[in-house]
Amino acid sequence: MKITVLCGGEGPEREVSLRSGAAVSAALSGQGHEVVCADIQRKNDIFPLFGNGSEGFAFIALHGGWGEDGTLQAALEMMGVPFSGSGHSACALAMDKTASKALFRWKGIAVPKGIEACRGTTAKEVMENSRFPSILGKSGKLVVKPCCSGSTVGVSILVGADMLGEALQEAYRFDPRVLVEEFIPGRELTVTVQEENGIPSCLPVIEIQPAIGFYDYTSKYTPGACEYIVPAPLSEFVRRRVENASLEAHAALGCMAYSRVDLRLGDDGFPVVLEVNTVPGMTATSLVPKAAAAAGISFGSFLDRVMENSLRNGRP
Repeated sequence: MKITVLCGGEGPEREVSLRSGAAVSAALSGQGHEVVCADIQRKNDIFPLFGNGSEGFAFIALHGGWGEDGTLQAALEMMGVPFSGSGHSACALAMDKTASKALFRWKGIAVPKGIEACRGTTAKEVMENSRFPSILGKSGKLVVKPCCSGSTVGVSILVGADMLGEALQEAYRFDPRVLVEEFIPGRELTVTVQEENGIPSCLPVIEIQPAIGFYDYTSKYTPGACEYIVPAPLSEFVRRRVENASLEAHAALGCMAYSRVDLRLGDDGFPVVLEVNTVPGMTATSLVPKAAAAAGISFGSFLDRVMENSLRNGRP
């Protein structure tokens, strides 16, 4: 199959996307496919690549922005080009953390308590919100993050609210909408969900233990900055809770083929869903390849499965 790997973009995750694109291209070439790696710097760059809508398959390795928020997916759908992963509506919902968490709450999936603040909203105004005391919670910590971004770009973890103003300004740099959430004490987990004939299942759960601080951009993409324990040491009962929460989040958004669900496992043993990634990282330090390897699946074979199941979902 002729495959065009789409990577790059123009947002803060561009460098990570280029690395994902290179890794995906190499793995697919190793599987015997004809592969072209395309650095997409602007939205319109995709149109010359798929002029007649029938030229092979697009493997999406663009992270964040219009590469993951449904814009690119909608364009490919309209052009009749088959592509990897979820459709435009699931991508749009997953990228918008306020929208996805509202849906999760409605579906009974546990998520952190939070307040959305729009650019211009001050720390004082956030703290005057009637829900703020419950968000600060027992831990006395806050998480401040852009509403529609990834790779932990613009995220701050605060002890108390003294630095809330600075954290808001940092997050506003990347998005006009920002979430101020409760910090969930506990363990950092991630679960890759893969589909086979439309039936989702979980690859081994990964526990993430950063050497310093929290799982930020530097920790994610610096070799040796984190310890990854796979499979995570969980009791059978807790593992099933974590997997069920991940499958429910994947299904609630209408994800297809694969996704990666990030969670915190609270001190009470109950998982809390943080977000769902519809175009997760595929670099040498990324989590999805680690989960596949732990299940005995090579990176190339996993990518083949993603493509096969994306094509079975009934898109053009």
